[in-house]
Amino acid sequence: GQLPTWLQGILLRNGPGMHTIGDTKYNHWFDGLALLHSFTFKNGEVYYRSKYLRSDTYNCNVEANRIVVSEFGTMAYPDPCKNLFAKAFSYLSHTIPEFTDNCLINIMKTGDDFYATSETNFIRKINPQTLETLEKVDYSKYVAVNVATSHPHYDSAGNTLNMGTSIVDKGKTKYILFKIPPSVPEKEKKKFCFKHLEVVCSIPSRSLLHPSYYHSFGITENYIVFIEQPFKLDIVKMATAYIRRVNWASCLAYHKEEKTWFHFVDKKTKKEVSTKFYTDAMVLFHHINAHEEDGHIIFDIIAYTDNSLYDMFYLKNLNKDFEESNKLTSLPTFKRFVVPLQYDKDAEVGFNLVTLPSTATAIKEKDGSIYCQPEILCEGIELPRINYDYNGKKCKYVFATEVRWSPVPTKIIKFNIQTKEMLHWEEDHCWPSEPIFVPSPDAREEDDGIVLTCVVMSDPKKAPFLLVLDAKTFKELGRATVDVEMHLDLHGMFIPEKDLKTETE
Repeated sequence: GQLPTWLQGILLRNGPGMHTIGDTKYNHWFDGLALLHSFTFKNGEVYYRSKYLRSDTYNCNVEANRIVVSEFGTMAYPDPCKNLFAKAFSYLSHTIPEFTDNCLINIMKTGDDFYATSETNFIRKINPQTLETLEKVDYSKYVAVNVATSHPHYDSAGNTLNMGTSIVDKGKTKYILFKIPPSVPEKEKKKFCFKHLEVVCSIPSRSLLHPSYYHSFGITENYIVFIEQPFKLDIVKMATAYIRRVNWASCLAYHKEEKTWFHFVDKKTKKEVSTKFYTDAMVLFHHINAHEEDGHIIFDIIAYTDNSLYDMFYLKNLNKDFEESNKLTSLPTFKRFVVPLQYDKDAEVGFNLVTLPSTATAIKEKDGSIYCQPEILCEGIELPRINYDYNGKKCKYVFATEVRWSPVPTKIIKFNIQTKEMLHWEEDHCWPSEPIFVPSPDAREEDDGIVLTCVVMSDPKKAPFLLVLDAKTFKELGRATVDVEMHLDLHGMFIPEKDLKTETE
């Protein structure tokens, strides 16, 4: 096929790559050592490159020729011939554990720099052209967080916004929203963007010892949208996990009898909206988008009714019959919530406060709190992406993978939120990754551009490839076949040529 002549830059992706070190194996697919890979587009040609992230975790494990650093689903134990004193010390030091820097989930941009990220307090700077691993950054040196999301947002001023949970601060467990500026003042050029990191606000956790797990959050023009779900981390269990010889994943529990709380923080005043908004128990990983309309916040998410998704990816389940034998017990569902921030305070109890045309409701309760029910837009999609120019604004299209009852995606879809129409691309034996939308330089409409996805083959005789689709028609423009074993990755980003530093810089 043909690539558009304007497509110049790098598609950079991240995901778990190595699951066996020496005689030891990770328990979970999400624990594997990070493998970066990139597709560089230059004058109509595509160049492929991949490299393991040379994290401290990678170096320690490879040097010891076994897993010595614990991951979320795999607890590693020190050398059995260590003396008693050293053993006791390593038990104690795991209470608030020194987390791994195996940053295997996503890529984040801060200023002119790029970082591999996961959900611990560590991120690793990388060179997007050579995939070299550069310095390690510890968020906790600049803001009191023990974990952070790997799905930050970027505002129009170029700031990076992210959220993390603070567990250690004098028994006050809270969620912290922070902002990293894109550059530092000229006279401080030697300083680091992170030294100018600013805490936007903090939201106290509803439970000191059971903070909510979250993978992403939402943003509108004036508000931050944070969902406190009853999928929670048990801090006491986590502190004793090492001694009990269980992994940290076993310290996460879903409390289906509890509520899911919505928090909206005003970006200007840095204060949370005081009305209590909630919905039924649910588990979510990915926000799609959010926007404001006539005094309402409308936000779109992919939600589940249980937490079975994580359990499917334990390596003992990943056998040759994986697709047939592993069925999701909860279908990922595209839910749209419509939340009235401005409403008639004298409205009667039981009254639906949503005044926009939508089947989503927001019912006033006796205690003044508001119970929200979503509009279901579609089912069976995951890894959603939009045209990021529309982030925080009203958008029409979502690009995603289709998963149905199997946890492995077999199709790429384009969903029209307004008409509910769906276009899709599929081919036998193809497992596509998260689709990334790249706008064309002269784009007039939201879907003027292309969609990029890496496709792994379930048939070992067939080579994997990069797929390029016309975002409007969803017709294939071209594919670049790669003669290597490509891994199923998680997330990534497209970096236009203008955002790449030249080698001399």
